Amino acid sequence: MINYILQVVLYQVLFLAIYDFYLSKETFFTKNRWYLVFTPILSFLIPLIKIPSFQKTVSQEFMVVLPEIVLSPEKTIQRNFSETTLDVSINYVSLFFWMGVVLFSVLFLIKLVRIFMLIKKHETIQHAEFTLIFIPNQATAFSFFNYIFLGKDIPKDQHEKIIQHEKVHSQQKHSMDLLLFEILKIVMWFNPMIYVYQKRISLVHEYISDAIVAKSDTKELYINNLLSCLFQVENISFINQFHKPSYLKKRILMMTKKQSHKINQLKYLVLVPVLLSMLFYSACNERSIDNEVSSKKQLQTKYRNSFGKLVSFEGYEETYLDDYMGDTLPKEVKEISFHDLTSNEKEEFNNYLKREKEYYKNRPEILKNIHYKFFKMPTGRNAYGTIEKGMNFLGKNKKSNESNDISFLKIDKAPTFPGCDDGDKECFSKNIKKHFDSNFIIQNYPELESGKKRVFVGFKIDIEGNIQDIVVKAPHENIEKEVIRVISSLPKMTPGEHEGKKVAVKYSIPFVVNVL
Repeated sequence: MINYILQVVLYQVLFLAIYDFYLSKETFFTKNRWYLVFTPILSFLIPLIKIPSFQKTVSQEFMVVLPEIVLSPEKTIQRNFSETTLDVSINYVSLFFWMGVVLFSVLFLIKLVRIFMLIKKHETIQHAEFTLIFIPNQATAFSFFNYIFLGKDIPKDQHEKIIQHEKVHSQQKHSMDLLLFEILKIVMWFNPMIYVYQKRISLVHEYISDAIVAKSDTKELYINNLLSCLFQVENISFINQFHKPSYLKKRILMMTKKQSHKINQLKYLVLVPVLLSMLFYSACNERSIDNEVSSKKQLQTKYRNSFGKLVSFEGYEETYLDDYMGDTLPKEVKEISFHDLTSNEKEEFNNYLKREKEYYKNRPEILKNIHYKFFKMPTGRNAYGTIEKGMNFLGKNKKSNESNDISFLKIDKAPTFPGCDDGDKECFSKNIKKHFDSNFIIQNYPELESGKKRVFVGFKIDIEGNIQDIVVKAPHENIEKEVIRVISSLPKMTPGEHEGKKVAVKYSIPFVVNVL
């Protein structure tokens, strides 16, 4: 969103710079009006235009990744997927933005009410093309759509010229332009370019009315009449005022200016390369947007290689980088280099690397088999990959007596925990959680720093319902031993079935040990 807002402001600055340097001094007032109306709208639309890119969508097969278990000395076990504790935090930037929107909306409504009160309270004279409203004890003169407001203190000999001038505003619907910018001010009240645009188009409105009315009289007489009108000014930004001192000099200079040559209209062609450049920038800015996404802290997604497929599950902490772990490189994602990471991502990975080295300082055989890679994941986020060669992680490389291992998602009937209905996956998950709660013994780990420690366990339920191929990755040897003991003590299951045959099914359980 920030990237989008910056682009909008940048494009409006460029459009206004073109207007001020190339177009504002020309007498093509109607063309300038439409330029000032459409370019701010274009600035909102151009950043949304992207060159279509045909990226292959990575299909993610979610294998049996049981809900994450959190183990603490108090023996608290939580399901991270369904029982998530949300930290309530206030987004002060968003709050400040909406406060501005509300404030400017209220101010806009107050101005509208002022206009309607003037219409309701004071004397009106209905004409065929407009409604004339006289305001007592005032010397103001302005228009709003088909309503022309005249102060009764204005000399009567000036009424005709003022009405002619304001009729042009009414007929050409200049109030619509000003209302457009009032709406833009509400939506993007913090953008100074909107206010500049509104001033520019208000002045162009006066040029248009002056040019039309001056045709019915000599310019010198009209200018003298304009100079003699020292009226009060209403502080309402979306009305067309006949007399505004800050515009007076510019209006007179423009009326005395020689008509621009038609060939000068070619200046509008400068918009062509500018628009193309903006479109090119917005279309090619996809990478910078991806970088912005990848450098945000989000709940980490953990990716694993299961049965040759990329699978994922939700982590338990917010990080800049996602996490991949496996014994092969994932084919479905794009490999990037360390230099492609943002500064936040680089810092996070370096801190992670220091912790890993500290965890395994007494087990160098693990570190020798770990290689780190970096990937652009399907979500657009970057991830570090822990590639474990020869470590038999989750039993991937271990030879099995069964040749009919099958993915959990393809199976007709999942393995059944004793006491559960046939193939009841939710009951299976609850009983695994209950089993850990009852059997896992927390010990002291003085070698480890306090905090959450990640543990991953893989096992297989074979065609006879026995637990096999238990593999654990943990930051401490005692944790590994305890996990293996708990998994090994699981009761014999009813094996899974597929196409009428018993099959072996692999499972993965991510969980966290809270070390105090």
